[in-house]
Amino acid sequence: MKTIGLIGGMSWESSLEYYRIINETVKERLGRFHSARSIMYSVDFEEVEELQHEGKWDEATELMIDAAQRVERGGADFIIICTNTMHKMAEEVQKSIRIPLLHIADATAEKINEQGLNKVGLLGTRFTMEEDFYRQRLREKHGIEAIIPDERERQIVHDILYSELCMGEIKDISKDKFKEIIANLAANGAEGIILGCTEIPLLIKQEDYDIPLFDTTTIHAEFAVEYAIS
Repeated sequence: MKTIGLIGGMSWESSLEYYRIINETVKERLGRFHSARSIMYSVDFEEVEELQHEGKWDEATELMIDAAQRVERGGADFIIICTNTMHKMAEEVQKSIRIPLLHIADATAEKINEQGLNKVGLLGTRFTMEEDFYRQRLREKHGIEAIIPDERERQIVHDILYSELCMGEIKDISKDKFKEIIANLAANGAEGIILGCTEIPLLIKQEDYDIPLFDTTTIHAEFAVEYAIS
């Protein structure tokens, strides 16, 4: 079994889900007392959040490279970044290390293509929705078109993520807002919805929707296990 390197803490609530899913999947696949060989370096999300909202992406990139190199020195065979937004600097991180980085958008695209979908809605932070690093990768590498909510709805999603979910708060009124936004994306042609922030699955569950939801936390964690035991 390869050793999984995780860069976490963005937020710790979603990193907890990564650790749980990875170990449950290993136990399911291998049985008995098996658990994952893993190393996690958890950043201080306060520092990351400030850099994001101040637009200091160069400093954020340096922070992520430092984290990746720490995980590599710790003995990881490959790395996953336990958040969607910080894949903005995934290419720079990959260039700074000698071990593979498994991209969350690639793992998600694999699941979307398995269902034969061509057009999906993308929910996440404003950075993930509005900047091109995520949608462009889906489009150019996997042939998937990702559409996003309108500006007002993007702000609603962003605010719920940072003001509630990253603080561990789950509110029914926010579930209702997400349902409306997802319905609007479906009306605009989305055949499925990418939950493109690792905190969103804390609020949104597939059983509440007819449209396919792609839980990037679970998909990425299971993708890492497959890579580790293959």
